[in-house]
Amino acid sequence: MKPACDNSLAITPPAAPDPTMTKSTVSLGLNVRLVNLFSGRERDGALATIRASRPKLREMCQTIFVSPTEQYSQRLVERQTRLAQFDLLNARIGSIRLGLGASFLIIAWLCFGPVFVARWWLCVPIVGFISVLAYHQRVRNLRTQAQRAVQFYRAGLERLTDQWCGKGTTGARFEVLHHIYGDDLDLFGIGSLYELLCAARTQMGENTLAQWLLAPADSETIRARHASIADLRDRIAFRESMAIDGESLKIELHPQMLDDWARAPNRLDRFWIRWSAPLIAGLAVAAIAVWAAWGTLFPLLAVIMIELALGYFLKKPIHAAITTVESAFEDLKGLSVLLNRIEAQRFDAAHLHSLQLKLSSHSLGASAAISKLATIVNFVEARRNPLLAPFMLLFMYPLQTALAAERWRSAHGAVIRSWLEVLGEFEALLSLAQYAYEQFADPFPQFLDGPCAFKATSLGHPLIPAAVRVCNDVDISAETRVLLVSGSNMSGKSTLLRTIGINTVLAMAGAPVRTKSLQLTPLQIGASIRINDSLHEGSSRFYAEIKRLRQLFEPTKLPLLFLLDELLQGTNSADRRIGAQGLIRALIKKGAIGLISTHDLALTEVAGLDPGAIVNVHFQDELVDGRLKFDFKLHPGVVTKSNGIELMRSIGLDV
Repeated sequence: MKPACDNSLAITPPAAPDPTMTKSTVSLGLNVRLVNLFSGRERDGALATIRASRPKLREMCQTIFVSPTEQYSQRLVERQTRLAQFDLLNARIGSIRLGLGASFLIIAWLCFGPVFVARWWLCVPIVGFISVLAYHQRVRNLRTQAQRAVQFYRAGLERLTDQWCGKGTTGARFEVLHHIYGDDLDLFGIGSLYELLCAARTQMGENTLAQWLLAPADSETIRARHASIADLRDRIAFRESMAIDGESLKIELHPQMLDDWARAPNRLDRFWIRWSAPLIAGLAVAAIAVWAAWGTLFPLLAVIMIELALGYFLKKPIHAAITTVESAFEDLKGLSVLLNRIEAQRFDAAHLHSLQLKLSSHSLGASAAISKLATIVNFVEARRNPLLAPFMLLFMYPLQTALAAERWRSAHGAVIRSWLEVLGEFEALLSLAQYAYEQFADPFPQFLDGPCAFKATSLGHPLIPAAVRVCNDVDISAETRVLLVSGSNMSGKSTLLRTIGINTVLAMAGAPVRTKSLQLTPLQIGASIRINDSLHEGSSRFYAEIKRLRQLFEPTKLPLLFLLDELLQGTNSADRRIGAQGLIRALIKKGAIGLISTHDLALTEVAGLDPGAIVNVHFQDELVDGRLKFDFKLHPGVVTKSNGIELMRSIGLDV
């Protein structure tokens, strides 16, 4: 049978930067390329030119490859310096404001005291104070951006040094009860894959990234994500701006609520309502003029009565038009900023360019349209200002703002869902691009056509720190359908299953994988690793496990990669052996591949299968001075040594 790895690649991913590349190697390569452009005497001249410009070439080469740690450290120092400058400027402006306040008091004392000073001098400190106040606000905003930039690069260095656990977005709200693999592979929660990856600031981005981790994509989508990630990976300035720009760092806008509001029917779309607001406001102004000129109050009272009646009649439509978004000004401004950053970029990846094209409506960009909505919302929020309360009724302010919101909904409401989806996808791609940049040695997987296969060289777990991570080679291809993993507790069996599972999740989401190389066919993961009994549901561990195993036989779009830890350990040995062998045969017949870990060496042989369908591998351990030591390396064959009895005796148990 022809090995699966011999089949043509369905996806040719972009190459990752070579971590062994040195600056001298790059310089030599540039020299050779330049020299090859010439021949004979011209070559001698070219060599002389190269020697003369060697310092400049060396400077160019230094910018070609700089490690993420060096890049982040350099940028962190720059942002810290900028922050220190803004701190100093902020303190000086505070002193200037105090000085202007004191000068106002002195001038006021002189104006109204024993010494006559023209009162117009009071305008000088007032104008100065207002000007300094506006400038101070700008400096504070820049200082806030600098603080966020410092935190952005500090967080990056923490990820690079494996100190990120518990400091990011955990994604705990995405945990799905009884998901086919989500509970088993540490996708969400503290120290999870999601916390390591997520760089999203909006719920749209968080939702999209979670969806990618919980469901495998098709080959065409993965190919587009590879190209997009490769394009975004080195755009550090763009990733920084998407992470820190805007009024608030976290945008709490609920996408479903905003979309529902944008698509709701317009209950103010009547000709007489649209004209009544400006008409009655104009009548109110005229009535006030009549009162001021002739002292006649009746016209004004009549207008007020009409306004009260109209306001009561339209109370519900006005409430429906403005209530959902009336407290979303800052979130909408932040949303506008992020969309503007995306619109301003020029991308090479075709998929990113196609996403950009969706950010428009009636020749108006998404960022401008959202900014316009934010302005309307700002006016809506102003109705709570007590200083404006006397004018709200006279000028039909609530109705005016509701009509403005309805006009915006009529123009852009149908496309706002598309804008939110584009932003969510961009943030998810930026999260994976950030991971790809920081883990530059991790390659994109290669996807194969043909029979199910999973071939990895030096496969490691991305959540285990590099200092203690142990990598293994895994090959499930050709006639091999199942790897049966034996070994003692704590030897690494469950970790191996999780390592394969979490890298497959990354691969099927379009991200790089923690390995030297990975070749696989598109796969749907199914896992039974972290199964426990449930008092709430009234089920035992065994019952919970067989319910999970039943999920593995439900129809899926992709072939199954199953990961089963200590199969059927909740029942007696005879039932476990018969049930496990039957399940293995059924899974292979279904066309699935996978791994099963076990302590039961009776499972190392299953009758009724093709030769080589099951391959036994194991982890070893050694008892040294009463303690078990593990190398966590995968070895061929069935485990031949057990140290369980010796370990029990070493702690004083009489066995």
